[in-house]
Amino acid sequence: MDQPALKVSHLTKVFTRKGQPDFTAVDHVSFSIQAGECAGLIGESGSGKTTVVNMITRLLDPTGGSIVLNGEDITRMRGKELRKVYARMQMVFQTPAESFDPRCTLGDGIGESLRNNGRSRRETRDEVARLMEVCGLSADFASRYPHQVSGGECQRAAIARALAIKPRLLICDEATSSLDVTIQKEIIALLNKLRREKDSDLSILFICHDIALVQQFCNRVLVLYKGKIVEQGEVDAVIRNPQDPYTRRLIDSIL
Repeated sequence: MDQPALKVSHLTKVFTRKGQPDFTAVDHVSFSIQAGECAGLIGESGSGKTTVVNMITRLLDPTGGSIVLNGEDITRMRGKELRKVYARMQMVFQTPAESFDPRCTLGDGIGESLRNNGRSRRETRDEVARLMEVCGLSADFASRYPHQVSGGECQRAAIARALAIKPRLLICDEATSSLDVTIQKEIIALLNKLRREKDSDLSILFICHDIALVQQFCNRVLVLYKGKIVEQGEVDAVIRNPQDPYTRRLIDSIL
């Protein structure tokens, strides 16, 4: 088997708090994602999902464990080395409007990484238009500002921005939770289309608290509870026969 797109081993984060006991937010979490696979990481608020993501994206230093991206250990990377990593890993956030500079157009935001990689103004403009079309937006959206578009349109633009540098891993952190059900379905359909394109090896880590949504979209599910992975496996198998009491409660809540 080819090496995983992402392999996380015994990832741990302990927060020290002055005058209080240490708090273990993430406790020896291990999982891997294969090329082209979509894995859902689910758990209630406070389960440690965001802390896991912040360590994978190196926004937060782990206390222990390792993070290997496409065969390269990135656990302790910083500075220039880390900037190269972001060419292979991109993130789509829960509130897309807040992830864009409000003083810049959507087109400027999408094209920033292209310009930084030496594309000419014309090449950048053409590629931004292409990416917007891929993500279901017309080229004229490039001249609009984040506050001038709907939440769903802004999330499409955020996905276009994430795809601009052709990442191998896309991390969606509650990327549909602030959208209404109809727009959620559209964004899921878009992500599915991108993942299934010919020759695509795009892997997706889909952070979510909604197991029904994960069932629609993901190959596998990882269930996080109080900082630990309590269950993982193919989505349908886990839903049909959950082994952990917490997973059973999650499933019962949607039935």
